[in-house]
Amino acid sequence: MTKGTGKVERTADRAEVQVNFETVGATRNEAVELLNERVASVEPVLGRPGVEVRSRQLSVHDNWDGQQRAGSRASQQYVVRTDDLSQLDALLSALVAAEPTWLNGPQWQLARDAEAIREAQREAVADARRRAEGYAEALGARLGTLQRLSDGDGEVWAAEAAGGRALAAYGGAVGAPPQMDQFNLEAQQIVVTVRCTATWILLD
Repeated sequence: MTKGTGKVERTADRAEVQVNFETVGATRNEAVELLNERVASVEPVLGRPGVEVRSRQLSVHDNWDGQQRAGSRASQQYVVRTDDLSQLDALLSALVAAEPTWLNGPQWQLARDAEAIREAQREAVADARRRAEGYAEALGARLGTLQRLSDGDGEVWAAEAAGGRALAAYGGAVGAPPQMDQFNLEAQQIVVTVRCTATWILLD
């Protein structure tokens, strides 16, 4: 039995961003009204071609100071995805200009990873075979046919060497928003990893 690993790198062709807007009011209604005003400029941005809103999550709750109610808070969180990376700079600039409470991203992804997974599978099997051939030679035997192959789950993540997220976080600080050209928004390399376990017959 030998284990094999195959790794394939591809350039990311999808980016995902999480952004949150938050307002505080004396009542829940006031907090929600202020939030609606805050995100009014955001919705047209999210309707641009190539931009997909994966989720919208609204939260409204009271604030408490000890046992005393101290106003209300409303927040709207978006998960936004784009497969058109040429639009990413403009998308992030527009979101930051709306002064979110926080913004995280982009998280780099592959829109279609099937071909990369297949290539990594081939490399994993070849790696397992090379290891088996080495053990067979060490034993003075020959490698026979494959008896069993266990397929591990394909794993996809951004390569650590690529430097992590291009825009780690924006905290919504008061003042002019950062310019997107200050950040490196070049698509990162994605590593697709496949692992397998192979069982072989050894021949004399």
